[in-house]
Amino acid sequence: MNTADALPTRCEVLVVGSGAGGATTAAVLAEAGLDVVVVEEGEWIAQGEIVPFSLEQMERQYRSGGVTVALGRPGIAYTEGRCVGGGTEINSGLYRRPPADVLDRWRDQYGIADFAPEEFDSIADEVEEELSVRTVPGAVTPSSGLLRDGSDALGWRQSEIPRWMEYPEGGSATSGRRRSMTETYLPRARRAGARVVSGCRVRRLREAGRGVVVDVEVAGARREVLADHVFVCGGAIQTPALLQRSGLRRDVGASLAIHPTVKLSARFPDEVNVGDDVPVHQVKEFAPNLSFGGSASHPGLLALALSDEWPQFGQVVESWRHMSVFYAAITSEGRGRVDALPGFQDPVVTYRLTRRDRDLLRAGLNRLALVMLEAGATEVYPSYRGAPVVRGRRDLADLAARFSANRASVMTVHLCSTVPMGESERCPVDSFGAVKAADRITVNDASLLPDAPGVNPQAAVMAIAIRNARHFAARRSGGRT
Repeated sequence: MNTADALPTRCEVLVVGSGAGGATTAAVLAEAGLDVVVVEEGEWIAQGEIVPFSLEQMERQYRSGGVTVALGRPGIAYTEGRCVGGGTEINSGLYRRPPADVLDRWRDQYGIADFAPEEFDSIADEVEEELSVRTVPGAVTPSSGLLRDGSDALGWRQSEIPRWMEYPEGGSATSGRRRSMTETYLPRARRAGARVVSGCRVRRLREAGRGVVVDVEVAGARREVLADHVFVCGGAIQTPALLQRSGLRRDVGASLAIHPTVKLSARFPDEVNVGDDVPVHQVKEFAPNLSFGGSASHPGLLALALSDEWPQFGQVVESWRHMSVFYAAITSEGRGRVDALPGFQDPVVTYRLTRRDRDLLRAGLNRLALVMLEAGATEVYPSYRGAPVVRGRRDLADLAARFSANRASVMTVHLCSTVPMGESERCPVDSFGAVKAADRITVNDASLLPDAPGVNPQAAVMAIAIRNARHFAARRSGGRT
């Protein structure tokens, strides 16, 4: 289902990207009376049109089929949404506000002006109401209960993380409908007059006089759109790449922050697999440095988690109904880069783990295996080359001794901080996302977060994007552009 609008030649505000940052930006500005056009490289796919976590979804809603790697030792796989609604259409819907000390650190270390916690919390309240953020009605899925029970047996702090889901009366954990951007803020934007154009790739931006010339490719043809102002909301990889292609390079893309994760698969006596959903419990005993959670465990993804040691592990995939995939995520000290190079359509992404990061990944995988054993796992299969099968506590020392980050399948779904906001000299945009080296270009997505928040970043992205868009609309209505 494609409900895209036609691409105009002129508009007041053009928003590049339709995810958590772009959709909220569009809604706020359109509802303030501005003429808004949202352009999105991917297609518009209605919820329910394809199976969650399926190969079809990866082909149609993920960039590069969901397989993209930040170069380094090790290479780190990452995922990006490439569809109307962006990452909100493909993620698990888990929602958590960043801790107050994280917001304070961002304000103080990066010099973010007018960054009041009261305003942030007020906007977050609005977001949570719009997205129907809530816990699961009734019992959680079996794999979620395993995380809860295993951590409780160890006396480790855990909790159920709420989701932006709408559940029918008397619904269950798997009956929810995700309140993604195509269900919430994009319809709001369109009701206020905004147009959403899918299948439209923005190649570069060029300020000219009192506007921005936007060079786009749509339906195989090159076009130009003249906008009074452009909001770049393409995510932490595509946003810095577009700015760089547009000649805006200073301090852009040089500070990529992520939450690196390592995984394992665990087999249990009973059936536990729910292939089209994820566990809602997370273990935060060692937060903010380390946390544990559950991944999608579709049979294909389970096979992928076993693939690092396939000759030894591969045969157990036949028991997939008794298995689930879990992860250990860290808040990394390392940083990465995003570089748009001439002649390449996609940017080159690199990332370097520190020694502390590597040690923390080892400790995290070891502790996660212990949680699984305490939850009743009969075998644990770590996702790294040369890994042993863990059947009891006596095997944990062997797991740790053999582990090397360079042999592990390290990945991330949380990307941020490539265009950090603030008044500090190291920030390429100001406290509200306006590009310092340009007059009519603003960034408003995960790129702005000064560092990785230690929790799912979407709550922070949406609250900050709404804050910044309101600031822009207020200045615009006051006659200052």
